[in-house]
This record gives sequence, structure tokens and C-alpha cells, in this order.
Amino acid sequence: MNHIPLAERLRPKSLNDIVGQQHLTGENGVLRKFIESKTLPSIIFWGDPGIGKTSLANIIATSIGLPMFTLSAINAGVKDVREVIEKAKQNGKSILFIDEIHRFNKSQQDSLLGAVEQGIIILIGATTENPSFEVIRPLLSRCQVYILNPLTEKDLLQIVEFAIHNDELLSQKNIIVKETSAMFKIAGGDGRKLLNVLELVCTASENNTIEITDELVLKLSHQRIAQYDKNGEQHYDIISAFIKSLRGSDPNAAVYWMTRMLKGGEDPKFIARRMLVLASEDIGNANPNALLIATACFQAVEMIGYPECALNLSQTAIYLASSPKSNASYMAYKKAQKLIQEYGDPSVPLHLRNPVTSFMKEINYGEGYEYAHNYENNFVDLEFMPDSLKNVRIYEPGNNAREQELRKFLKDRWKDKYGY
Repeated sequence: MNHIPLAERLRPKSLNDIVGQQHLTGENGVLRKFIESKTLPSIIFWGDPGIGKTSLANIIATSIGLPMFTLSAINAGVKDVREVIEKAKQNGKSILFIDEIHRFNKSQQDSLLGAVEQGIIILIGATTENPSFEVIRPLLSRCQVYILNPLTEKDLLQIVEFAIHNDELLSQKNIIVKETSAMFKIAGGDGRKLLNVLELVCTASENNTIEITDELVLKLSHQRIAQYDKNGEQHYDIISAFIKSLRGSDPNAAVYWMTRMLKGGEDPKFIARRMLVLASEDIGNANPNALLIATACFQAVEMIGYPECALNLSQTAIYLASSPKSNASYMAYKKAQKLIQEYGDPSVPLHLRNPVTSFMKEINYGEGYEYAHNYENNFVDLEFMPDSLKNVRIYEPGNNAREQELRKFLKDRWKDKYGY
């Protein structure tokens, strides 16, 4: 038992053991009704990590009495799905639980459709991502989506108290919980992580009496995090190192951190999304092709999936890291936000409004507007800002070759209006 993690030892065995999901597991909860009636549709559980998605799948399968196959979308593919479907055909109706189903690409999700539609398998998928974005529409339409609530501090305290009094090993010690803030902060609403922290604190001392304080929790957790950094994956630290390496124009470090994330099981689409953001936030018009390359990379990740898409990610990371940098687009957006906050919502000048009815024409909508393509160089000197923001410059071109060309273009057009 010493080798079994606390979170696994205390995995809920019935709906009554589930914390924080009364809307699903309570007396009138829909999952309880499914179990009582012995009928079950295909289901997608959507919610944060460590709040009971896998436990609910196990409880449902056990309570209804159906065999359950389990796949993790991190390392399973179409071949694995087909093998499960064949076994289900031999065994009769079965439940297939797919953890992190959002990591399945389109072809992998397509392979489930026929078996789900024919009732060969009942699918239970678990995802931390919005299923309307990550699950293909034909599959989503065949599933009921249930949202799991984030765990509150009251829920987390209930988990701690249950563990202290009911776990066979912890109940042998005299554990006094004096402070919980640090534990709850580290857990971040993740019940599994909370139990890992609790186990770390309670097993670090050979004394029979243990007083849990914020200071003790932080001290031991920092030691463990330093240890894990050598061989494990610290999600937020490593994605930060990856983004900073791209921004800092170091393709060597960028590919290294990217590979660390993939090896640790990170969702390739998460990496591709972050590069899409960086392409505009940190490169922008210094190299407009960066956004095109990042978009193509995201599409490639969706089409071919892991592990093959690692090559697309590597190529894109190297390209972005090796591109000239500019945050001018990002700063322009931030300045526009600030202007809106300061000046509110001034009305659109009449000459910029679209006169779609005769009444609008009568009250001068569109009067004075000139069609730029009717003029030399496809440009006409009009005022396009609200009256209260005339001559305000929002976009400041970056100090790079491409944006200096843009600066010259804008200066040629606007002369001294915006001070380019």
C-alpha cells in the first residue's frame, strides 16, 4: 500500500464518494438516474483536472455492470480504437472511456462514429477543453455533454478531512491541520494534486504527530518541485521558457523546451496555439509570414496528430525564433483599449456610416465619404477616427526593415497628420 499514491487509494468507489458534483450525482442527479435505470447514453465530461471525470466513468461502468475499456488520447491511435471496437463486438455492448479526448485528431474521432452510432460501444470521453471546439460535430451530436464544477475550498477541505480520517496509512498518525491556504493554492482546485501535496507533507516526517502549516507545505513542495524539474514536466514553467526562447530568437532553446513538453505529454495543439499567439504578439508585421506559418502548423497538427506533427511544430518553432521581432501590433491593441477606457464610445462620424435606407440618406449618413479607389494611389485624405480622437496615433511601427517600409508608406499617405 505504501507504493500506491494516496489519490489512487482514495479514488471514489460510488457516487456518494464524489465531492463537488451534486448536480450530477445528487439524489436527483442525471448520472444517478442513469445508474438506477441501467441505461446510459454516450457522454462527454468537461471540467478541470482532478475533479472526478475518470472516477465517474469507473463508477458508472461498475454500477451498470458493463465491461469498460480505457484509452488515453495521449498515446492511443486509430488502431487502438479499432481493437477495442472488435473486442466490444465479441463481448457485447461495452463502455469505452477515452481520457483527454480533445487530443484525438479528426481521423481518430471519426473512427469512433460507426461504433457509437450502432450502439456497439458507449463512449465516455473526458476533456479539459471546450468540447464544442475540440470534438468533431458528428461525434458531439451523439453524446450528452456534462460540465463538472470546479472544486471549492469547502470541497477541498472535505477531501483533506476525509483522507486524514479514512486512509489506512494517514489515520495511523495524529495529523493536525492548522493552515490550508498553501495546500489549496498549490492544488489549484485539483483534488488529485491536493492529495499528492497532503501525502508529501504527511510522509516527509517520521513523527507520529504532524502539524500542517503553510510554511511547512511551501517548504516541502518547493523541494519536490526542484526535484521534479530534473526529470518531470512543470507545465507553466516550461511553456514560459518556450515562449521566452521564441521571443528571444533562440531556436535551439525553443526546440529543446518544445520537445520537453511533448515528451511530458503536452497537447501538441496547446503548443501550436501558443505559437499562433506569439506570431502576432511578438513578430507581427516585422514578418507577416510568421502568422501564415503558425496557422499552417496548427492545421497540420489537427490533420495528422502526434507523433508525426512534432516535425511541424519543430519547423515552426525554428522559423518563429529566427524571425525579426516586433510587438507593435500588440501595443497598438493595448493603446486602443486604453483610449476606449478613457474616452468611452464616441459616435461614428456621419461620413463613415452606411446609408442603407432613404431615411439614413436624408439625415446625411455617408455624406462626404470618398471611395479611395477612385483616387490616385487608391488613397483619399479623410478623417476615419471619431471627432474626439482626431490625429491620435495608435500604431507605432517597430524598428525593423518591414515596418520601416510601413512607416514610410504611412508618412507618404498621411504627411504630418499622425507624425510618422
